[in-house]
Amino acid sequence: MTRPRQFDLICFDWDGTLFDSTGLITRCIQDAVVDVGGARPTREAASYVIGMALMPALAHAAPDVPEDKYPLLGERYRHHYLAHQDDISLFDGVLPMLADLKARHHWLTVATGKSRRGLNNVLATRDLHGVFDGSRTADETAGKPDPRMLHELMREFGAEPERTLMVGDTTHDLLMARNAGCASLGVSYGAHEPAEFDALGPRAVLHSVPELRQWLDAHA
Repeated sequence: MTRPRQFDLICFDWDGTLFDSTGLITRCIQDAVVDVGGARPTREAASYVIGMALMPALAHAAPDVPEDKYPLLGERYRHHYLAHQDDISLFDGVLPMLADLKARHHWLTVATGKSRRGLNNVLATRDLHGVFDGSRTADETAGKPDPRMLHELMREFGAEPERTLMVGDTTHDLLMARNAGCASLGVSYGAHEPAEFDALGPRAVLHSVPELRQWLDAHA
């Protein structure tokens, strides 16, 4: 007998959740801040802002950089990231996990702090063609933890909050889900320490892609 589906819409964060990019993004933020004359952020400070829209993230990580240098700060971040973007890839096991969910007829979407151009560049790869049914990026709507990304995706697919699940590696992801009235899952292998998730009430915190796949197989 087929188990009833609990969630119609499953929304994934991108960097640090599906894509093994946390270390690169952290280093790019650090290098960009130094390039414009700011003090090098710690690894913790740079990784904390992952998931936010780019310029608010950079401003948060570089409180000593004046606003008139923000355009250059953004340019230097993009320079460092583009130089190494081909060095990173999906976490092992992500594609089979997504294939399982597609076979069970979940709607799969992405809600990310990346730009639309940046997300489209990675979604254009052959392996990801047709995998996701929809997506929202921080430059086309409100950034996390504002719930607008999830509200727009739920409206697009006619999904109710209680039938929507957000999966992410940061407190920004989980707070967005809570603000939208949706369930969430935290993953501990990305940008934020899992102890920070407790107050945000995720259904579970998973420590690897195989654990995440197992939870989704059993509960989604």
